[in-house]
Amino acid sequence: MSSAHFSFTDDQQQYRETVSRFLERKAPVTETRRIMETEQGYDSALWGGLSEELGLVGIQLPESAGGQGFGYVELGIAMEELGRSLCCVPYFGSAVLAAEALREAAAAESMALLLPPLASGARIASLALAEPGSGWAPAEVRMQAVQHGDAYRLTGIKRYVLDGLAAQDLLVVARVAGSGSEGELALFHLAADAPGVSRRALQTLDPTRRQAEITFETAGASRVSTAGDCSRALDTALDRARIALANEMVGGAQALFDRAVEYAKLRMQFGRPIGSFQAIKHKCAELLLELELAKAAAYYAAAAVDADDAALPSLASLAKATASEAYMHIAEECIQIHGGIGFTWDCDVHLWFKRAKSSEVLLGTPAFHRERYVQTLEEAVA
Repeated sequence: MSSAHFSFTDDQQQYRETVSRFLERKAPVTETRRIMETEQGYDSALWGGLSEELGLVGIQLPESAGGQGFGYVELGIAMEELGRSLCCVPYFGSAVLAAEALREAAAAESMALLLPPLASGARIASLALAEPGSGWAPAEVRMQAVQHGDAYRLTGIKRYVLDGLAAQDLLVVARVAGSGSEGELALFHLAADAPGVSRRALQTLDPTRRQAEITFETAGASRVSTAGDCSRALDTALDRARIALANEMVGGAQALFDRAVEYAKLRMQFGRPIGSFQAIKHKCAELLLELELAKAAAYYAAAAVDADDAALPSLASLAKATASEAYMHIAEECIQIHGGIGFTWDCDVHLWFKRAKSSEVLLGTPAFHRERYVQTLEEAVA
């Protein structure tokens, strides 16, 4: 992009206020605590409200695919508010990660069939990418898909599948057997309850975002990606998802910062609010600086998607690394500012702390993205 714009339009501000008011009414932290203990892991009524009342699901998708036809800036606003409220819904896994994989990698006929139900919230999908011992890079995928006529058979294990138990549709990344030394990468679709598919919940740190391990034993699937290797398309989809996640993380960091400042104003020590002490003032000032820098990176990256910026991979890594580190640091300091009560189950800040830690490693650690950012810059210079 030729220039950076960090201010939102009046319409975007009104949109943010609408989403914020809805989540304040429908998804307070008391609801988060209730929903995260349920077997399903999300509230169907809340999911329906996000999709039908607000039109939040599919907001970044084109109208031709059943979406709202807005851009990634609007998606970033939605993700930020969802992160601020810590809402228990399969939004990121289905409406962002799975939907972007379809939009970038699927053939036109497959996209026309599978994307509209996701855009409307009528169906929930999960992207199965990571495998035991591997990371979030498509190049690390080793699962094989063996062709049988027009169908394929999948065998292997996928881990860290977001909302894998809630999903009705699975999008699986695997290599086509016999298509080269390693096999070309392709995207496959099958129903989550198809024969040969078994799912189990993973015990993770963050109870507000469910993950699953899915085992495939010669499970029948259809290929939905275009002809040829789809590695580059999946990389683009993951970068878009990383930018959305970065915006969610700055929302969570803002929620924690606000709670820390509010508590510092109320907590009395030696007859004075602890916020009047220089140590707390300096700490909060440093946290505010980190938060604003993370916001700038996340906002700019979202605008870069809408501008079709060629530097998207480096901007995605910059946003993810910056937001991850800021969120984690603010979460740690927020607990410290709360003192002893900050370490208790009854104090809500631990919920955001756990989300910060799980998001830190999701779709790549800060160390991975700093290294990737340097590599993309070196490639651009070369």
